[in-house]
Amino acid sequence: MFINIDKGVDIVGDIHACFDEWLEMLDRLGYQKNEQGLYVHPKGRKMVSLGDVMSRGPKSIETMVFFLKHRHLMYMIDSNHGWKIARWLDGRKVQLKHGDEKVEEEFIEFERKNGKEKTVQLKKELRDMLINLPSHYILSEKGQPKLVCVHAGIREEFIGKESERIKNFCRYGDVAGVDQQGKPIRRDWYKQYKGDLLVVWGHDPKPEPLMVNNTINIDQGVVFGGKLTAYRYPENEFVFVDAKKDYAGVKDNPLKR
Repeated sequence: MFINIDKGVDIVGDIHACFDEWLEMLDRLGYQKNEQGLYVHPKGRKMVSLGDVMSRGPKSIETMVFFLKHRHLMYMIDSNHGWKIARWLDGRKVQLKHGDEKVEEEFIEFERKNGKEKTVQLKKELRDMLINLPSHYILSEKGQPKLVCVHAGIREEFIGKESERIKNFCRYGDVAGVDQQGKPIRRDWYKQYKGDLLVVWGHDPKPEPLMVNNTINIDQGVVFGGKLTAYRYPENEFVFVDAKKDYAGVKDNPLKR
Protein backbone atom coordinates (compact mmCIF):
# COMPACT_ATOMS: atom_id res chain seq x y z
CA MET A 1 0.00 0.00 0.00
CA PHE A 2 3.03 2.30 0.47
CA ILE A 3 5.30 3.42 -2.39
CA ASN A 4 8.55 5.37 -2.08
CA ILE A 5 8.67 8.15 -4.68
CA ASP A 6 11.96 9.85 -3.82
CA LYS A 7 12.90 9.77 -7.53
CA GLY A 8 9.52 11.02 -8.73
CA VAL A 9 6.28 9.41 -9.84
CA ASP A 10 3.98 9.45 -12.85
CA ILE A 11 0.30 8.71 -12.19
CA VAL A 12 -1.89 7.80 -15.16
CA GLY A 13 -5.67 7.96 -15.33
CA ASP A 14 -8.13 5.44 -16.80
CA ILE A 15 -6.63 3.80 -19.91
CA HIS A 16 -9.68 1.68 -20.83
CA ALA A 17 -7.86 -0.50 -23.36
CA CYS A 18 -6.58 2.48 -25.38
CA PHE A 19 -3.25 0.71 -25.73
CA ASP A 20 -1.80 2.87 -28.51
CA GLU A 21 -2.37 6.05 -26.52
CA TRP A 22 -0.83 4.36 -23.48
CA LEU A 23 2.37 3.54 -25.37
CA GLU A 24 2.50 7.11 -26.64
CA MET A 25 2.14 8.35 -23.06
CA LEU A 26 5.05 6.20 -21.89
CA ASP A 27 7.19 7.67 -24.66
CA ARG A 28 6.24 11.24 -23.74
CA LEU A 29 7.04 10.57 -20.09
CA GLY A 30 10.50 9.30 -21.02
CA TYR A 31 10.10 5.57 -20.31
CA GLN A 32 12.37 3.33 -22.36
CA LYS A 33 12.57 -0.39 -23.11
CA ASN A 34 15.34 -2.26 -21.31
CA GLU A 35 17.13 -5.43 -22.47
CA GLN A 36 14.13 -7.52 -21.40
CA GLY A 37 11.77 -5.40 -23.47
CA LEU A 38 10.21 -3.81 -20.38
CA TYR A 39 9.57 -0.10 -19.94
CA VAL A 40 11.59 1.65 -17.23
CA HIS A 41 12.42 5.28 -16.56
CA PRO A 42 16.13 6.15 -16.82
CA LYS A 43 15.87 8.33 -13.71
CA GLY A 44 14.12 5.69 -11.63
CA ARG A 45 10.68 7.30 -11.59
CA LYS A 46 7.75 5.14 -10.50
CA MET A 47 4.56 4.58 -12.52
CA VAL A 48 1.13 4.19 -10.90
CA SER A 49 -2.06 3.34 -12.79
CA LEU A 50 -5.38 4.39 -11.25
CA GLY A 51 -7.02 1.23 -12.65
CA ASP A 52 -9.68 0.59 -15.30
CA VAL A 53 -6.95 -0.34 -17.75
CA MET A 54 -9.42 -2.58 -19.62
CA SER A 55 -13.00 -2.53 -21.03
CA ARG A 56 -14.77 -0.13 -23.40
CA GLY A 57 -11.72 0.30 -25.66
CA PRO A 58 -10.18 -1.88 -28.38
CA LYS A 59 -7.19 -3.61 -26.76
CA SER A 60 -8.03 -4.91 -23.28
CA ILE A 61 -5.91 -8.05 -23.47
CA GLU A 62 -2.83 -6.20 -24.71
CA THR A 63 -3.17 -3.59 -21.98
CA MET A 64 -3.73 -6.13 -19.20
CA VAL A 65 -0.82 -8.28 -20.42
CA PHE A 66 1.39 -5.18 -20.41
CA PHE A 67 0.70 -4.62 -16.71
CA LEU A 68 1.08 -8.34 -16.02
CA LYS A 69 4.59 -8.22 -17.50
CA HIS A 70 5.36 -5.01 -15.60
CA ARG A 71 3.81 -6.08 -12.27
CA HIS A 72 7.19 -5.80 -10.48
CA LEU A 73 8.00 -2.45 -12.14
CA MET A 74 4.68 -0.54 -12.19
CA TYR A 75 1.78 -0.25 -9.77
CA MET A 76 -1.93 -0.59 -10.40
CA ILE A 77 -4.94 0.04 -8.17
CA ASP A 78 -8.19 -1.89 -7.82
CA SER A 79 -11.07 -0.37 -9.80
CA ASN A 80 -14.69 -1.04 -10.70
CA HIS A 81 -14.05 -2.51 -14.15
CA GLY A 82 -10.93 -4.28 -12.91
CA TRP A 83 -12.87 -5.90 -10.07
CA LYS A 84 -15.65 -7.10 -12.37
CA ILE A 85 -13.21 -8.53 -14.90
CA ALA A 86 -11.23 -10.21 -12.10
CA ARG A 87 -14.38 -12.01 -10.94
CA TRP A 88 -15.30 -12.94 -14.51
CA LEU A 89 -11.82 -14.38 -15.06
CA ASP A 90 -12.32 -16.31 -11.83
CA GLY A 91 -15.36 -17.99 -13.34
CA ARG A 92 -17.93 -16.18 -11.24
CA LYS A 93 -21.31 -15.14 -12.59
CA VAL A 94 -21.13 -11.44 -13.42
CA GLN A 95 -23.09 -9.37 -15.91
CA LEU A 96 -20.72 -8.00 -18.50
CA LYS A 97 -21.96 -4.60 -19.67
CA HIS A 98 -20.79 -0.97 -19.93
CA GLY A 99 -17.93 -2.10 -22.15
CA ASP A 100 -16.89 -5.16 -20.12
CA GLU A 101 -18.48 -7.39 -22.77
CA LYS A 102 -15.68 -6.30 -25.13
CA VAL A 103 -13.20 -8.15 -22.92
CA GLU A 104 -15.15 -11.38 -23.40
CA GLU A 105 -15.22 -10.78 -27.16
CA GLU A 106 -11.45 -10.35 -27.20
CA PHE A 107 -10.94 -13.60 -25.31
CA ILE A 108 -13.18 -15.49 -27.71
CA GLU A 109 -10.96 -14.31 -30.57
CA PHE A 110 -7.81 -14.99 -28.53
CA GLU A 111 -8.89 -18.60 -27.94
CA ARG A 112 -9.71 -19.05 -31.63
CA LYS A 113 -6.16 -18.01 -32.53
CA ASN A 114 -4.19 -19.49 -29.64
CA GLY A 115 -6.21 -22.43 -28.34
CA LYS A 116 -7.97 -23.19 -25.09
CA GLU A 117 -4.91 -24.13 -23.03
CA LYS A 118 -3.15 -20.79 -23.56
CA THR A 119 -6.42 -18.94 -22.97
CA VAL A 120 -7.07 -20.69 -19.67
CA GLN A 121 -3.52 -19.98 -18.52
CA LEU A 122 -3.68 -16.31 -19.46
CA LYS A 123 -7.04 -15.88 -17.73
CA LYS A 124 -5.59 -17.38 -14.54
CA GLU A 125 -2.53 -15.10 -14.61
CA LEU A 126 -4.64 -11.98 -15.19
CA ARG A 127 -7.13 -13.05 -12.53
CA ASP A 128 -4.32 -13.51 -9.99
CA MET A 129 -3.00 -10.03 -10.80
CA LEU A 130 -6.35 -8.24 -10.59
CA ILE A 131 -8.08 -10.00 -7.71
CA ASN A 132 -5.64 -8.86 -5.01
CA LEU A 133 -4.97 -5.25 -5.99
CA PRO A 134 -5.04 -2.72 -3.12
CA SER A 135 -7.87 -0.20 -2.84
CA HIS A 136 -5.39 2.69 -2.74
CA TYR A 137 -1.71 3.56 -2.50
CA ILE A 138 0.01 6.03 -0.21
CA LEU A 139 3.02 7.66 -1.87
CA SER A 140 5.85 8.82 0.40
CA GLU A 141 8.75 11.16 -0.24
CA LYS A 142 11.74 10.95 2.12
CA GLY A 143 9.61 8.91 4.50
CA GLN A 144 6.75 11.41 4.59
CA PRO A 145 3.33 10.58 3.07
CA LYS A 146 2.53 13.06 0.29
CA LEU A 147 -0.13 11.64 -2.02
CA VAL A 148 -2.91 9.08 -2.13
CA CYS A 149 -3.74 7.30 -5.39
CA VAL A 150 -7.24 5.83 -5.65
CA HIS A 151 -9.59 4.91 -8.47
CA ALA A 152 -12.93 6.51 -7.62
CA GLY A 153 -12.59 8.27 -4.29
CA ILE A 154 -11.67 8.00 -0.62
CA ARG A 155 -12.53 9.55 2.71
CA GLU A 156 -9.78 10.89 4.94
CA GLU A 157 -10.54 8.32 7.66
CA PHE A 158 -10.18 5.45 5.15
CA ILE A 159 -6.58 6.27 4.18
CA GLY A 160 -4.19 3.49 5.17
CA LYS A 161 -6.98 1.04 6.01
CA GLU A 162 -8.71 -1.85 4.20
CA SER A 163 -12.18 -3.34 4.56
CA GLU A 164 -14.95 -4.36 2.18
CA ARG A 165 -16.66 -1.00 2.78
CA ILE A 166 -13.46 0.90 2.03
CA LYS A 167 -12.71 -1.21 -1.05
CA ASN A 168 -16.16 -0.56 -2.48
CA PHE A 169 -15.92 3.18 -1.81
CA CYS A 170 -12.52 3.30 -3.52
CA ARG A 171 -13.84 1.30 -6.51
CA TYR A 172 -17.13 3.10 -7.06
CA GLY A 173 -16.98 6.37 -5.11
CA ASP A 174 -19.83 7.65 -2.97
CA VAL A 175 -22.81 6.09 -4.75
CA ALA A 176 -26.41 6.86 -3.76
CA GLY A 177 -28.29 4.22 -5.74
CA VAL A 178 -29.02 4.25 -9.48
CA ASP A 179 -31.15 6.37 -11.79
CA GLN A 180 -33.96 5.24 -14.12
CA GLN A 181 -31.41 4.20 -16.75
CA GLY A 182 -29.57 2.04 -14.23
CA LYS A 183 -26.59 4.40 -14.00
CA PRO A 184 -25.05 5.15 -10.59
CA ILE A 185 -25.97 8.37 -8.83
CA ARG A 186 -22.66 9.74 -7.61
CA ARG A 187 -22.14 12.10 -4.70
CA ASP A 188 -19.23 14.50 -5.04
CA TRP A 189 -17.12 13.06 -2.20
CA TYR A 190 -14.22 15.41 -3.03
CA LYS A 191 -16.27 18.46 -1.99
CA GLN A 192 -16.17 17.19 1.59
CA TYR A 193 -12.54 16.06 1.59
CA LYS A 194 -10.40 18.03 4.08
CA GLY A 195 -7.26 15.87 4.26
CA ASP A 196 -3.66 17.06 4.12
CA LEU A 197 -2.62 14.39 1.61
CA LEU A 198 -3.22 15.13 -2.05
CA VAL A 199 -5.66 12.59 -3.53
CA VAL A 200 -5.24 11.73 -7.22
CA TRP A 201 -8.20 9.84 -8.67
CA GLY A 202 -10.00 8.91 -11.90
CA HIS A 203 -13.21 6.96 -12.67
CA ASP A 204 -15.50 9.92 -13.38
CA PRO A 205 -14.49 11.49 -16.73
CA LYS A 206 -14.02 15.26 -16.80
CA PRO A 207 -13.02 17.34 -19.85
CA GLU A 208 -10.02 18.72 -17.94
CA PRO A 209 -8.26 17.79 -14.68
CA LEU A 210 -10.54 18.77 -11.80
CA MET A 211 -8.81 20.22 -8.75
CA VAL A 212 -10.97 20.59 -5.63
CA ASN A 213 -10.02 20.47 -1.93
CA ASN A 214 -6.58 18.94 -2.39
CA THR A 215 -7.88 16.34 -4.86
CA ILE A 216 -7.16 15.97 -8.59
CA ASN A 217 -9.26 14.00 -11.07
CA ILE A 218 -7.15 12.80 -14.01
CA ASP A 219 -9.69 10.79 -16.01
CA GLN A 220 -10.17 12.86 -19.15
CA GLY A 221 -12.10 10.20 -21.02
CA VAL A 222 -9.58 8.92 -23.56
CA VAL A 223 -11.92 6.06 -24.51
CA PHE A 224 -14.71 8.60 -25.16
CA GLY A 225 -12.54 10.57 -27.57
CA GLY A 226 -10.97 12.78 -24.90
CA LYS A 227 -7.40 12.37 -23.73
CA LEU A 228 -5.21 10.20 -21.55
CA THR A 229 -3.77 12.12 -18.63
CA ALA A 230 -0.70 11.65 -16.47
CA TYR A 231 0.08 13.69 -13.35
CA ARG A 232 3.76 14.09 -12.55
CA TYR A 233 5.04 14.61 -9.01
CA PRO A 234 6.96 16.51 -7.66
CA GLU A 235 6.80 18.60 -10.85
CA ASN A 236 3.05 19.15 -10.31
CA GLU A 237 2.39 19.06 -14.03
CA PHE A 238 0.09 17.25 -16.44
CA VAL A 239 0.94 15.37 -19.62
CA PHE A 240 -1.80 14.61 -22.16
CA VAL A 241 -2.20 12.26 -25.11
CA ASP A 242 -5.19 12.90 -27.36
CA ALA A 243 -7.43 9.95 -28.21
CA LYS A 244 -7.16 8.73 -31.78
CA LYS A 245 -10.97 8.33 -31.87
CA ASP A 246 -14.08 7.87 -29.73
CA TYR A 247 -13.72 4.14 -29.08
CA ALA A 248 -16.72 3.73 -26.77
CA GLY A 249 -19.27 5.20 -29.19
CA VAL A 250 -21.99 5.56 -26.56
CA LYS A 251 -24.93 7.94 -26.71
CA ASP A 252 -24.36 9.24 -23.18
CA ASN A 253 -20.74 10.29 -23.78
CA PRO A 254 -19.76 11.95 -20.47
CA LEU A 255 -17.56 14.48 -22.28
CA LYS A 256 -20.50 15.78 -24.37
CA ARG A 257 -23.11 16.37 -21.72
